[in-house]
Amino acid sequence: MTTKRQIMHIDLDSFFVSVERKFDPSLIGKAVIIGGSADRGVVASCSYEARKFGVHSAMPTRQALKLCPHAILIRGSHGRYGDASREVTEIIHNAVPLYQKTSIDEFYIDYTGMDRFHNSYKHATELRQKIIRDTGLPISFGMSSGKTVSKMATNQAKPNGQLYIPHGKEKDFLAPLSISKIPGLGESSCLKLYKYGIEKIADLQKADLRFLETILGKAGKYFLDKANGIDEGEIVPHSERKSISTEHTFNTNIADRQTIETILVSMTEELAAKLRKENKVASCLAIKVRYANFETHTQQEKIELTAAEHILIPGIKNLLKSAWNQHRPIRLIGVRLSNLCSGSYQINLFEDNEEKIKLYQALDRINFKFGEKTVCRAAGMEIGTRNFNPFMRG
Repeated sequence: MTTKRQIMHIDLDSFFVSVERKFDPSLIGKAVIIGGSADRGVVASCSYEARKFGVHSAMPTRQALKLCPHAILIRGSHGRYGDASREVTEIIHNAVPLYQKTSIDEFYIDYTGMDRFHNSYKHATELRQKIIRDTGLPISFGMSSGKTVSKMATNQAKPNGQLYIPHGKEKDFLAPLSISKIPGLGESSCLKLYKYGIEKIADLQKADLRFLETILGKAGKYFLDKANGIDEGEIVPHSERKSISTEHTFNTNIADRQTIETILVSMTEELAAKLRKENKVASCLAIKVRYANFETHTQQEKIELTAAEHILIPGIKNLLKSAWNQHRPIRLIGVRLSNLCSGSYQINLFEDNEEKIKLYQALDRINFKFGEKTVCRAAGMEIGTRNFNPFMRG
């Protein structure tokens, strides 16, 4: 007898806004925008009251305020969000044997097989109530036989609700929804399908596979399966990597500040790009300096959650001043980013403007496609060391 899968998807509703409302209850019921400055910033999060006016994440703040001029704009507090996420993670960690944290405010839990001991949906309901009770944060969840349907059920249950899709009812649940609700099916793919009258998931469920592969390529099979509630994606056990680091040993001891800083910039870029690729952010940075006699000095400092070089690099340069006696040549230099937590680069939207966001996205796309260090900052160009690439390689 095959064990029926039971997958729960959890999403903390308007997470940043909800955390701010804990500290300032006067924000409850009001249109709230969390994000950067009104001039060049972008929206990190917004309340449902603001969403009614068309405001959404990653929208330029100036555009959001035009759509919802009465909204309250808050810069946000990184530390509060990291603390709240860790609090929720701890509750989940103590309640279930297998879970996956996919972002600062999103989780999957695998209840498969637990029906022999518990009513899984009842346990999931009690877990949700405990999180709400202990943290004061609203939370929604969906439960079904797969990750995709559960995530879509969560979205239908929002705000602050829950929805269970029984085995065998996945297609019925999905059928009336717009194809745009399928995770991963982007706007351009939707537009292609709209041209052929495929607007609802019910239309996609009936579509011919060869026809879909003509329109969407190899992804046609993937999205046809999603539309029919077929998803064998596994829950990846949660293990929070605590740090990420890199070191460079010089061929000859060196005391040239410009060369050392250039290498530090390149190393920091490399680590930051890896964080973004792994959907993580760091809240502590450190530097290691080792002299010719192997005497080693380290310096570290707490920072706001980030995976952005333009925030990390100035911090690393300042630590170098503290850690290095500039009269002594260096044998080895190292950089470490630690206190990592899951969270997309969007958490950096509090500090970044629209141009920086687009720049990082473009750099990451190029480097992920063609290899690390395909493009980097001019400050990270090779200066007398064979281990670092120039600005652009052909």
